[in-house]
Amino acid sequence: MAGHILSSIEQNPIIAAVKNETGLEQVLSRDNRVVFLLYGDVCGLPDTVERLHQAGKLVMVHTDLITGLAPREVAVDYVSSVAYADGVITTRPNLIRRGRELGLFTILRFFVFDSLSLENVRPAAMSAQPDMVEILPGIMPKVIARVADSLPIPLICGGLVMDKSDVMEALSAGALAVSSTNQAVWKL
Repeated sequence: MAGHILSSIEQNPIIAAVKNETGLEQVLSRDNRVVFLLYGDVCGLPDTVERLHQAGKLVMVHTDLITGLAPREVAVDYVSSVAYADGVITTRPNLIRRGRELGLFTILRFFVFDSLSLENVRPAAMSAQPDMVEILPGIMPKVIARVADSLPIPLICGGLVMDKSDVMEALSAGALAVSSTNQAVWKL
């Protein structure tokens, strides 16, 4: 499964990140194969994932942003066995490890806002061993290059990606893909 998702991301490096119902409706008819689901609650999550699957999408659920999910391994169990998502995104290494145990595609997300947070990326990622790492904001080419050079794990950049030049700079700096809630970016 991980190889299939990674291949899908390589073929279409712009990932639609959906943060509300409007975005969900829009992404259902777009070509973006991989979708980051950044909103919802435990009651509606299975139906939302099913709608995306019926539209041919691979769904990565951001467990930290789903109302009603605790920051515990059981949240990943729920995303896998009840919602049937293809993968998880989280800032929590223990949830990445649980996702890997369950065979889910895993993305460890980092907010890089100073030198200390930047230095934490490699050790945390190497410990958790996610399938991919995502750093935010995704508009820092020098930082992207530094992280990409230091990791044997593919990199996604997200946050504040607003136009084609942001996408191209992130990809040129070493990111494999970008994620964005900006629907204009989804069309690139």
